[in-house]
Amino acid sequence: MPIDTIVPESDKSLYNNFHFAPAVRTGNLVICSGVIGSGGDGKVPESAADEFRLAWQGVGQVLEEAGLNYNNIVEYTTFHVGLNDHLADFMKVRDEFLSAPWPAWSAIGVSELAVRGGRVEIRVIAEK
Repeated sequence: MPIDTIVPESDKSLYNNFHFAPAVRTGNLVICSGVIGSGGDGKVPESAADEFRLAWQGVGQVLEEAGLNYNNIVEYTTFHVGLNDHLADFMKVRDEFLSAPWPAWSAIGVSELAVRGGRVEIRVIAEK
């Protein structure tokens, strides 16, 4: 089955420089690459909640480019540096973007992310 790449304008340089699509569509599924909550300067905010919010907003931009929204998410995986230190804050921010019926979720603790100082990376699968 062929795939279509989904690349918001703001992510064109990532696509060209790092050779990965922010998302691909295959059939009715949209599979999104991980999103880290960095600002326009490429740096992670000092506040974990601000970082988590930026990450979810980034997920939303990719979904919007695909013609979808947060309600289309069927599964998401989050990768956390300091999982137990920030999980409650992450869940509180997450609830600003997602609501019942809740998608499937796996939270995984890791030692580092691709952006220095990053605490979370969010990867989603959505269905049209």
